[in-house]
Amino acid sequence: MGSPVLRLVAQRVALGILLLFAVSVLIFAGTQILPGDVAQSILGQAATPEAVANLRRELGLNDPAYVRYFHWLGGVLTGDLGTALTTRQEITATLMPRLWNTLFLAFWAAVVSVPLAIVLGLLAVRYRNGPIDKTISGFALASTSLPEFFIGYLLILFLAVKLQWFPSISTVYDGMPFLEKLKAIVLPATALVFVVLAHMMRMTRAAILNVMQSAYIETAELKGLSAFDIIRKHALPNAIAPIIN
Repeated sequence: MGSPVLRLVAQRVALGILLLFAVSVLIFAGTQILPGDVAQSILGQAATPEAVANLRRELGLNDPAYVRYFHWLGGVLTGDLGTALTTRQEITATLMPRLWNTLFLAFWAAVVSVPLAIVLGLLAVRYRNGPIDKTISGFALASTSLPEFFIGYLLILFLAVKLQWFPSISTVYDGMPFLEKLKAIVLPATALVFVVLAHMMRMTRAAILNVMQSAYIETAELKGLSAFDIIRKHALPNAIAPIIN
């Protein structure tokens, strides 16, 4: 099982890299066709043509577009995102604190949502068409129907405003105690959990139900294995690739 899963992960990583490259090209091309002059915007309307020309030369704006793109791409591959043209600040220094906070939030949302989604998917299959399955499926449908920002508003209303269990606005900074960091991200992480949990639970249920139609599942049933053991030992391992996908 390990080889197909690793191959699938490698394919998805490669596809993600190609997608990022294509998106970067499109965004760069889009910025080139926008009206206006960056140098003129930085210096203001009162700037002389000589000053604008000097700044354009300093910023490399006179180079062909493809030269500037590959110069930027080479910097990205070495960890240098360059300098913001308008603020003249290092992009890496501005981005990194926010990036770590985003990764911290995404990590804990995944830690909660992924195992919970698999467990709920297993329960939905085990008690298919029963009250448990209908309740879980109804919750998933409701979660996917509501936009993330609306779920966030509901969490703020009930958990922050009415119950006052968590702050409605919070930030995570260096040196902050770990438990305080976790408390600060409870509301946004919970909103992400609702969205990821619903989609992944439905994918888990569908993938396992598809595998349950296989001949070897019928063989396992004839051997007298319990329904839960069949799902856990035979169906889930063979359905994990579509779930990851």
